[in-house]
Amino acid sequence: MAQKKGVREDADELSHVPLQAVLLADSFAQKFRPITMERPKVLLPLVNIPMIDYSLAWLESAGVEEVFVFCCAHSKQIIDYLDKSEWLSLPKFTVTTIESHDSVSAGDALRLVYERNVIHGDFVLISGDTVSNMSLTQALQDHKDRKKKDSNAIMTMVIKKSKPSSLTHQTRLGNDELVMAIDPHTKELLYYEDKVDAADGMVTLDKGFLLDNSAIKVHNDKEDCYIDICSPEVLSLFTDNFDYQHLRRHFVKGLLVDDIMGYKIFTHEIHSSYAARVDNFRSYDTISKDIIQRWTYPLVPDIQFSGNRPIKLERQGIYKGSEFSSDIQLSRSAQIGPFTLVGSGTSIGDYSKISNSVIGEGCSIGSNVSIEGSYIWDNVTIRDGCQLNHALVCDGVVIKSGVVLEPGVVLSFKVVVGPQFPVPAYSKVSLLPQPTNQDSDEELEYADSGSRILDITSLNRALEVPNGELSRSSDNAEVGVAGVGYIWSVCEGGHEEEWRHSVAPIPANKIAELRKAPIEPDTPKLEILPAARVKPDVETSDSDDDPATDDPCDFDKEVEATFLRAVHEGVDQEHVIIEVNSLRLSYNMASLDCASAIFWSVMKLALETSHCTEGELFRNAVSAITTWRDLLRHYLQSIDEEIEIIMKFEEMCLESAKDFAPVFAKILHILYDKDVLTEEAILSWASEKEGADASDKIFVNQSQIFIEWLKEAEEEDDEEE
Repeated sequence: MAQKKGVREDADELSHVPLQAVLLADSFAQKFRPITMERPKVLLPLVNIPMIDYSLAWLESAGVEEVFVFCCAHSKQIIDYLDKSEWLSLPKFTVTTIESHDSVSAGDALRLVYERNVIHGDFVLISGDTVSNMSLTQALQDHKDRKKKDSNAIMTMVIKKSKPSSLTHQTRLGNDELVMAIDPHTKELLYYEDKVDAADGMVTLDKGFLLDNSAIKVHNDKEDCYIDICSPEVLSLFTDNFDYQHLRRHFVKGLLVDDIMGYKIFTHEIHSSYAARVDNFRSYDTISKDIIQRWTYPLVPDIQFSGNRPIKLERQGIYKGSEFSSDIQLSRSAQIGPFTLVGSGTSIGDYSKISNSVIGEGCSIGSNVSIEGSYIWDNVTIRDGCQLNHALVCDGVVIKSGVVLEPGVVLSFKVVVGPQFPVPAYSKVSLLPQPTNQDSDEELEYADSGSRILDITSLNRALEVPNGELSRSSDNAEVGVAGVGYIWSVCEGGHEEEWRHSVAPIPANKIAELRKAPIEPDTPKLEILPAARVKPDVETSDSDDDPATDDPCDFDKEVEATFLRAVHEGVDQEHVIIEVNSLRLSYNMASLDCASAIFWSVMKLALETSHCTEGELFRNAVSAITTWRDLLRHYLQSIDEEIEIIMKFEEMCLESAKDFAPVFAKILHILYDKDVLTEEAILSWASEKEGADASDKIFVNQSQIFIEWLKEAEEEDDEEE
């Protein structure tokens, strides 16, 4: 297995014992039914790679040496997959499964882990649907340092900035607005509420809570990454409190209001790194796009990290699932648009158009087929004249001629859709009829309740039947003539709420409805009542565009896409400036935001250009900076903005692009030589770091010779004057 660049950390520097992790593989979201009942969600493909492989690849690259995979409802499938994978044969990386058929929650799982007595120190707790490229070094070190000073500091939660839409009160991952109160000095978590009433935008805090803390900052612009660094006490607390079932709703909230034990939870915010969890269809779509657009580097399709087949990256973000073009039968008249992946063994007929989509392996796509923003898994047959718009199609599905899949449709395994049949928006179609009783997500967090709502034996028997034969024994016309499948109604009264958790964009009519509703003013409000009511610091936008544009991450991605298009198509820099300015206005961003996004794009281009040594990487950086310096200089209008860019580069070297760390000083010098950064900015940055901790002065110390040279030159200039 190839070693990934820029992510590997040595855990021995932080601890004398191996760093361990607990991975909860049976994480479950009801929004994924009826898919997860047929296969454990962690084995579902995320850009043609099972979700659990992303989690294991990150843990291995971040220095974790021992992973305990907890599995319950679909334990056999998960264990069989791991046994056949490369994870069990890696040196210095041990994967052990813990199987239970009785656990129905995260609390039950962690109690069983405690009983097994396998955790011997601080450990990382994640679910098997987590995608990240962050470094654990700093977060783990901060956790250990706090624990030395305060034995009650037992947990560190990883968070990141993610402003929710002022219209939907949801993040780009489809999660509801989260309100957190954090001590700005110590980073201690003081309040956590993931069920905010959006009607009045108010959160109630006890008056005594405000009196007990000298400083409180209330956020609604943070996202929980569901990556936790835990002390062993966390496991014992679950054992002592059997009412702790849900990690956040019960455990975290319980500790925050418990004045007796005094245990504390802290936060670690990441900035340029990536971390997200797939827990609904919208997050599945968002994270898939992030992977294809390489925000998760080095966990991207064209880098082998889990035994996946070779994938070739071409211009405009097009991936093809084989190094040999003959392995994919693509008609000359077929059009493959940007940010699309086509798996090996797939054939695409005449005049078909595919864009912003993922096509699995062994698929057969006919002529005059239109696929936009969709996910087609393996061995799918799509006949001539079909239209798929932001849909998800599972393995073995047959879609006959002339079928139209409206936005948000999900077709489960081996479903057959009859010819000319229009599948309504947000429909979910399965081989078996929908059960009358379903468990609630409010009760379960990590148990896969699929085994509780229907007879899995009957389902497996149905899955073994060849496509189309099931229709002979049933008079089922829900999905057209000769169709096989039942349309599920997930919500009472139809699919009125399905747009919130879907792979489809939010419909224009829903946006119009939300805009008509009154919006709370964006000024924080504090009232002294029997309980203090603090309104979260919501930022509203005057833009009339789609609410997804409220997210700064979207702006960064749009800028990077614009930059890459300029690189690949030779677009003039003046035209790039025009496009970026247009994005800046539509997202209501500042000049610094543009500079930061462009700088990241330029350095990422250097990082992803082929290199084997530090010297080659440095030459890549010099070439990229030289080519695009005018574009960078256009948006750096002040000393403060230049300092922010240096700090942005520091973050990259520490987290998302650590290959640059050894050559930080050299690249800083190049940025000065190319007039991207001024002498005043570099010296001011160094001056600001004088009173900082040693961990914050790593790159100042590395650049000390260059900084001293600048100071001497400045003194000589002063003497001459």
